[in-house]
Amino acid sequence: MSKLQIPAGYAPLLNLKQTELGIKSIKDFFQANLSSELRLRRVTAPLFVESGTGINDDLNGVERPVRFPIKDMNDRKAEIVHSLAKWKRLTLADYEIEEGFGIYTDMNAIRADEELDNLHSLYVDQWDWELVIGEKDRTIEFLKQVVRRIYAAMLRTEYLVYELFPAIKPQLPPEIYFIHSEELLQQYPGLDAKQREDAVTKEHGAVFVVGIGAPLSDGEPHDGRAPDYDDWSMPNNDGYLGLNGDLLVWNPVLEKSVELSSMGIRVDPVALKRQLELRGKEDRLALYFHKRLMDGELPLSIGGGIGQSRLCMYYLRKAHIGEIQASLWPREMKDEARKQGIFLI
Repeated sequence: MSKLQIPAGYAPLLNLKQTELGIKSIKDFFQANLSSELRLRRVTAPLFVESGTGINDDLNGVERPVRFPIKDMNDRKAEIVHSLAKWKRLTLADYEIEEGFGIYTDMNAIRADEELDNLHSLYVDQWDWELVIGEKDRTIEFLKQVVRRIYAAMLRTEYLVYELFPAIKPQLPPEIYFIHSEELLQQYPGLDAKQREDAVTKEHGAVFVVGIGAPLSDGEPHDGRAPDYDDWSMPNNDGYLGLNGDLLVWNPVLEKSVELSSMGIRVDPVALKRQLELRGKEDRLALYFHKRLMDGELPLSIGGGIGQSRLCMYYLRKAHIGEIQASLWPREMKDEARKQGIFLI
């Protein structure tokens, strides 16, 4: 069910025109810095892909993609992307991108099963990126190095916002804090996963939680991950499982942690087979994407998505993602938000 959080005493710091200026400035500046940090070139991405190819991201395996028949293709089904996690890796191969370089794109998606609130929308907009790596780079140390470079772009963008709007003071810490999801469980054994994220992010300001997908010592994963893009089952040098994670920041308006990015080193053929077996999804090996990966046609890579609207929402100190992007919201939510000074686009 949809739900609306009204922060006590909330009043937007920017009017509508200033907000639109801020959105454009943030998006232009951040993507240029991301491209420079990771040596990424921009490519054009699809809004929909053909059903039954295994290209679409199935998220946690329960979310339904929006599907439609294509009249001029004998009513073959297409589906709106959930994300481009697997499409990007195919593109690295097809564009023959060299090791050490990569791609990024504007990803627009529809997630019809999303429960709507201040952070979740039917409409998803991300910078999806993917970088070709070598076998030597499939380590936790390399993952952390890439996270730090993305965080450096975030710090520079925060200062740009301060220059444009001096009332918005920078608050990100100079360094991002790393912790494995198992360490987080041991540190806060009485809290659920979201409460643990809130606790550690409130303390450190910006956190990267490593290891999303594999069961922890309590038998539950920290959060869900599909078995066929991130490698969440490989032992790493920190003594835990997983070469992926989530980047979180403390949101001072909502007073909770907010995930801005999900990313990870991608599965190689061994990890893909292992994770499909763990999830009982071995039948996917017959799909187009999976066959190309198992046949060695796709490069090793690291990649992820960075939420555009969430990033802007954070920098501009907005209470609701609907203040940044145009989407559909329950009438009751829009009416209540407007009463409280929150204008949903």
